[in-house]
Amino acid sequence: MRRIAVYGKGGIGKSTTVSCLSAAYAEAGLGVMQIGCDPKADSTALLRSGAPLPTILERLRQGGGTCPLGEVVQTGWKGIALAEAGGPEPGSGCAGRGVALALEYLERAGAYRTFATDVAFYDVLGDVVCGGFAMPMRRGFADSVCVLTSGERMSLYAAANIAMAVRKHQDRGNAALAGFVLIRRGLAGGERDEEREAERLAGDFGSRLLGALDWSPEVQKAERLGKTVMEAFPGGAMAGQYRRLAKALLEVPGGGGQ
Repeated sequence: MRRIAVYGKGGIGKSTTVSCLSAAYAEAGLGVMQIGCDPKADSTALLRSGAPLPTILERLRQGGGTCPLGEVVQTGWKGIALAEAGGPEPGSGCAGRGVALALEYLERAGAYRTFATDVAFYDVLGDVVCGGFAMPMRRGFADSVCVLTSGERMSLYAAANIAMAVRKHQDRGNAALAGFVLIRRGLAGGERDEEREAERLAGDFGSRLLGALDWSPEVQKAERLGKTVMEAFPGGAMAGQYRRLAKALLEVPGGGGQ
């Protein structure tokens, strides 16, 4: 089983990308699980036609620390297993610790075996890499980390911080850096400048640029329908880009997990 944690600056399109990658693997016949690690609990919406999921933390609070696995892991498009970690009530508790509790619950409950998972994604909150938000990087959870970035300065800065955190954890035998993905934003100077910046960032960490995704109104149109482009426009150009990225990500050496 491959377990992949995806990080990137908030608002870059991380959940959209993860959902499309999940859909690409499910199309190919793999067993996929996607776990949202953001208190907003909206990672999995596009794979459920916009319908929300009860969060793991919410159900654990209601159940006094226990809950049935089927309540918090439900299937969406193409049978993809979906879960949302959730977070504490506003103004109380640590959201990062909530992620850690949710992931520990999934391990205890045997979620990956129950849903015959070949590829598991952790869609992790923005550019926060401290405390519980670093949990997916640790031994026994993700075996690789994929970092999303645009060519914008603050996005590159966030991606570099994430990569530094991955390197620190990797030195302790935890998840390795699989590489970077460029989300094009149509910046002044053209897409070549954006790609050059992303390639330079990857080179700084001895890593690689796994692929680049265009900004496309096709993606926004699909989201208005509550779907990924893989479902809404399977023959479109963007669906092809996500399929190529999915292939490149699985070809990265390493992984295997537990």
